[in-house]
Amino acid sequence: MKIEAVIDRFEGDYAVLETDEGMKDIHRGHLPGAAREGDVLIYSCGGWSIDRTATEERRRANSERLKRLLRGGDTVD
Repeated sequence: MKIEAVIDRFEGDYAVLETDEGMKDIHRGHLPGAAREGDVLIYSCGGWSIDRTATEERRRANSERLKRLLRGGDTVD
């Protein structure tokens, strides 16, 4: 089973993950030590890993969206 999620935020010892099924709370101890807000995570083979490529693509797209918004442009892709 493969699950994709994005770290929305940290609350104490838990990470709040956004998944296709909704929000999930996962203990930080189950995540990679370098995980941070906005990272795309993949759950596979019993553990979580950071999808660095998807994370960078998502950050780049969000940055471009913000630039367009600040210029008064359309934010719809």
